[in-house]
Amino acid sequence: MAHTRNARKRVRQAERRRLENRYHISRMRTAFKRIREALKEGDIQKAESLLPLAQKIAYRAAAKGAIHKNEAARRVSRYAQKINAAKAQG
Repeated sequence: MAHTRNARKRVRQAERRRLENRYHISRMRTAFKRIREALKEGDIQKAESLLPLAQKIAYRAAAKGAIHKNEAARRVSRYAQKINAAKAQG
């Protein structure tokens, strides 16, 4: 247990940050999961329409510091590639 006033405050701040980060990361993972499910069902149109929302959520998570900006860009890029590959396949 933290003993000094400063240490107790840092514990409170860390917990608040942890919850905020968890919210953003969970929201982002859910958005990409919806795209994955749409692709698995073969619904390319739905996956395409979900990508801009997932992109917005991922970049927001990066802006808030929950993830690194390169991680957000990498995830968006990979899902865009998956959608394009599915479109090319038919």
